[in-house]
Amino acid sequence: MPSVLIVDDQVLIRSGLSALIRATQDLDVCGEAESGEQAVELAAQRRPDVILMDIRLPGMDGVAATERILATAEPPQPRVLMLTSYDLDDHVYAALRAGASGFLLKDTPPERLFAAIRTVAAGDMLFAPTVTRRLIETYLDRRTPAAPTPAKLSPLTDRELDVLTLIGQGLSNLEIAEKLTISTATVKTHVNRMMSKLDLRSRAQAVAVAYETGLIATAP
Repeated sequence: MPSVLIVDDQVLIRSGLSALIRATQDLDVCGEAESGEQAVELAAQRRPDVILMDIRLPGMDGVAATERILATAEPPQPRVLMLTSYDLDDHVYAALRAGASGFLLKDTPPERLFAAIRTVAAGDMLFAPTVTRRLIETYLDRRTPAAPTPAKLSPLTDRELDVLTLIGQGLSNLEIAEKLTISTATVKTHVNRMMSKLDLRSRAQAVAVAYETGLIATAP
């Protein structure tokens, strides 16, 4: 049963999310934190499978807390699902680069919340390919344009480049397997090797790298 750590500085939101999740039969709440600092502490103590992390927190914000948690967590690392009030929050790209596995609006209906938690707990990213592309293009467009850096991808084999490209397009392991006509186990092996070579902690970071290096064009 996936365990969930809830991080939000508003007690009513924490309590509401906790009550909703506890009412399910296949999800459990292992703790609540009101700050980024407390989230880092509880994540180390409770080792949740999923962290619902408010992107905007006083003091250490959700992005910094996510980066700290994922940098210090022992395997298996928790999956971080960022909570934001706006789908184009200025911190979204930073959270993606820090290793967040997805984003969820605070007004999301309960059933979608539960599905999102299950999705990231299973190791997939939350958003659909079209949403992935819109978010990343928006935030890369706001950054200073840089020339593609194919040298960063030189350690990868051709097949690993194929897999990275498809991850960048938002495809799941099953979809990649169907696209490349290989088994899901083989896809998983390629994903693990690719992420190890590029020193990545999550599929979300792999998506960002696919765009940053020019492997996927950010504009037609």
